[in-house]
Amino acid sequence: MQNLTELPVNVTSPKNLSVTIKVCVVIPFFCIFLCCIVVMLYIFASHRQFLDSSRYILFASMLISDTVQLLFSVLLFLLVMGQVNFALAYCFPLLFLCTATFQNTPLILATMSLERYVAIIYPLQCPPAWRSDRIWIIILSLWLLSCIFPIIEYSIGQHNPAVNMFSTSVVCTHVAVNASPKQTLFKTVVNILCFAAVAIIILFTYVRILLETRKLRQDRTSVSKAMNTVLLHGFQLLLCMLAFTIPITERLLVLSTNWLIGDISFFNYFCFVLIPRFLSPLIYGLRDQSLRRHIGKTFLCCSNRIKPSVRSLMQNNLFVT
Repeated sequence: MQNLTELPVNVTSPKNLSVTIKVCVVIPFFCIFLCCIVVMLYIFASHRQFLDSSRYILFASMLISDTVQLLFSVLLFLLVMGQVNFALAYCFPLLFLCTATFQNTPLILATMSLERYVAIIYPLQCPPAWRSDRIWIIILSLWLLSCIFPIIEYSIGQHNPAVNMFSTSVVCTHVAVNASPKQTLFKTVVNILCFAAVAIIILFTYVRILLETRKLRQDRTSVSKAMNTVLLHGFQLLLCMLAFTIPITERLLVLSTNWLIGDISFFNYFCFVLIPRFLSPLIYGLRDQSLRRHIGKTFLCCSNRIKPSVRSLMQNNLFVT
């Protein structure tokens, strides 16, 4: 993926103070994100009402996609910071997963908007493909589509016959694998078309729901919630698209500040990749009343389990002293 793996490779030592600070910022941030995602996925798996809803199934798929994307992007970040060299054959899968999941999330957002549109327009006769027991077909199609693009991108690259995939060691970055102009052009075109298509779908579903509101004789509250949900998907798409501003902000920071290239790249990576991917699922999950209620119950249950153990531990310590 273009914005997760282009961190510079001129770090002198993993013990450098700057590297240590960057790692200490990223790791706790990712751990908090992972904890929140695990809680939401646990709620989905343990409550039947979520498994019977196509909307929540799609949201769970987006959570998994974002988690995989951040997991491997943080792994690549740590490898680059530590100047770890390994064979190209092991670098390709990491970059492939980062690229595929980066493109998969906006596709899921478009599908979630269409699901809200179908739920409002066809409340009694939902098309079979959008039912909860068949929505997995759409999800698998999205994953397949998002995996095709990086495969094509890697296949059109200029391969050097003298380079051995298993013996040539490199610092795993996107530039080290996809350096040809064809790949750069293909990647740019695919990303622009993908995000433009998703934006058009979200705009279409919002306008259609808005126009159909006057015709439909159903609860206006549910229609209003559907419109707000589609707007939220548009905001989530904007968060994903912040990654495309990295070249612009990088150029501006180079011209206006005295920061090192490594610090600028880390700033862009943290602000325009990690934070948007962190906020997008949390905003959607905490906005949903049903999911928010179960999240509160889960944390309350965990706190009630921890308190007795802490109390007994304190009593034992007092008894010993």
